[in-house]
Amino acid sequence: MNYSTFGFILLLLLPLSFQITLGDSRTRDSNMIKCESLEKNKCAFAVSWSGKRCVLEKSVKRSGEDAFTCRTSEIEADRLQNIVETEECVEGCGIDRNTLGISSDSLLDTSFTRKLCSSRCYNHCANVVDLFFNLAAGEGVFLPKLCEVQGGNARRGMSEIRSSGIVAPGPIRPVSLSIAPAVAPGPIQAISLSAAPAMAPMMNGA
Repeated sequence: MNYSTFGFILLLLLPLSFQITLGDSRTRDSNMIKCESLEKNKCAFAVSWSGKRCVLEKSVKRSGEDAFTCRTSEIEADRLQNIVETEECVEGCGIDRNTLGISSDSLLDTSFTRKLCSSRCYNHCANVVDLFFNLAAGEGVFLPKLCEVQGGNARRGMSEIRSSGIVAPGPIRPVSLSIAPAVAPGPIQAISLSAAPAMAPMMNGA
């Protein structure tokens, strides 16, 4: 094969190589989840390509019609990326795809914590468990301990965990903050001062 023939073949292969490379790049881009591109029924509990959680928000148009927007929150998932939650975990964990925002309120619902702590959810749905582990920790509660007492009233269970001193070491990333109310200082105790009566000096020879 002479150099002219080899050069001609190489010239033919270059565009093909460029198309394959471009195709791979487009495939990677299409697999990168961006919260702002997700539909309403896929937004809640999703995790973007950057590892940040998606949040569903609702606004009202001038016509009175509800409008839903999916945006990227500042809450990061723990070593999780590019996730749209599966139907199996939605059903198994008792979550709702129409959930607005990110809140720990669900942890006060006994029926929800029962599903969250079930083997079907806790052992197979890492994304959901990671989210509520951090939400519970933000409230000062250790999720595994809450799961131990979830058979009773969830609200009472969270209160008992807090009062027992068994609390989480803190969220992996802070989700909610609470500020303890300021306590007024106690009254200053009065100090009693008494002066002994002055004694007249003794005079020699008196």
